[in-house]
Amino acid sequence: MKPSLQASSTPPTPDGSSSSESSSAPSSPCGSPLSIGQGGWDRLIPGSLGLNLAEQRLGPAKARLLATVYRPALLIRTASALCLAAGLAPRIALLFVLAGATMELLYLKSPNAVRFTLLTGACLLLAGDLGRAFVIEHGASSANTRSQCLLVLITTDIYWNSAWQKIRSPQFRTGLYLAQWVHTYTQVRGELPYPRQFAVPGIVRRRLGNLTHRDIYAWRLVASAVIAAEIALPPALLIPQTMPYAVVAGIAMHIAFTCLKPRQLITFSGLTLGTYLAFGI
Repeated sequence: MKPSLQASSTPPTPDGSSSSESSSAPSSPCGSPLSIGQGGWDRLIPGSLGLNLAEQRLGPAKARLLATVYRPALLIRTASALCLAAGLAPRIALLFVLAGATMELLYLKSPNAVRFTLLTGACLLLAGDLGRAFVIEHGASSANTRSQCLLVLITTDIYWNSAWQKIRSPQFRTGLYLAQWVHTYTQVRGELPYPRQFAVPGIVRRRLGNLTHRDIYAWRLVASAVIAAEIALPPALLIPQTMPYAVVAGIAMHIAFTCLKPRQLITFSGLTLGTYLAFGI
């Protein structure tokens, strides 16, 4: 007999947000080129759900103006993200990236990744030296110390708040949430609008996607490991002796997160892994 599918509470997603919240294509500097694909380019075309939601929120006139500037802004943001990554006029490029990300607050229902992008981007704006082209400087510098400290605090808060939300969710702690997620995905994956919207490996679907008591117990162990990792990673990243192992564990954890919800969590995972640099420099 299979356990009931009735949820006892609204569980957190891997990034700590509510599972009932929606998200968009990536919006961070590392994800800006990806935001053009997966429906992002056509988000505000006439008759689309995105335009309809924008009209409800902003009114018809402002929504039409937003739709007019949307694609040019997307291209400018993508070009700015590439300039930022290459170190070409990085501060100006960062401002354009953040402006483009801010635009997404106008039409997304739950723009958690956008808020994370703006928060980390604001930390970078406080940096004294954002680099120049492909020049690598090996000398020690305190120009970016304030930004690094803020990034460490933000990442620590993200991890510990996410762990706290998971601890408070009986459905997540017991493994039922993850078991339900994989089981549901296994049943409906052929009907999803985007083939790569989820990326759960086949062996996981076959072995742990049947909602049996054994599957739920296995996912309970996974849930416990995730909570423990999110609590342990920030201090482990700060200790030189444990940092290499923490980086490997963090990368593995975020790869697993991204397999569950690539379109929603690729930005979160990319930004979070990027902040690991602030822990060790």
